[in-house]
Amino acid sequence: MEYQYPIDHTWTTDEIIDVIHFFEHVEHAYEKGVSREMLMDSYRRFKEIVPSKSEEKKLFNQFEEESGYSSYQTVKKAKEAPAGEKVKMK
Repeated sequence: MEYQYPIDHTWTTDEIIDVIHFFEHVEHAYEKGVSREMLMDSYRRFKEIVPSKSEEKKLFNQFEEESGYSSYQTVKKAKEAPAGEKVKMK
């Protein structure tokens, strides 16, 4: 990994860790697949930290520019997937 996660330096240490966990789950969805429940749990926590849609979009775009992984498409696919299924991005 040769990129940085988008973070806000006003967040607490726990919030930064939780946001990074969400982005790691997005990475796993592209690399080997991730449990839908794990991804959605980390996304719900992400939304507690970043409730604003515009801020979410900004962070998603920063992450995609750095990594090439689309958080938006990953969450969209997870929302459409049946419970208990793995989310695997191409």
